[in-house]
Amino acid sequence: MPAVNFYIRWPDGKEEQCYSPSTVIYQAFKPGDSMPLSEFMQKAEAALEQASERVKASYGYYCSSAADQSGQLQRRASEYDDHSQLITILSMSDIAR
Repeated sequence: MPAVNFYIRWPDGKEEQCYSPSTVIYQAFKPGDSMPLSEFMQKAEAALEQASERVKASYGYYCSSAADQSGQLQRRASEYDDHSQLITILSMSDIAR
């Protein structure tokens, strides 16, 4: 199953590499997208949950990496009081396996 690294810029300017175990993340984001943090979190959590479901369908177990990534994004997002601030998708790339 192809996986994807996606790179984001938080409202404070910090950049972060994120991971999705499935290309389903391409349905939620594309490079250059900017959106309020609240919208980003809704889309990211839904896409990572769907990615984990795809892993389960293929291998019989949920993807702990998707859950870990979702948790990491939730922790980072909780640092912001104003979830209307923009987050940007910088780039996305398939991971060769």
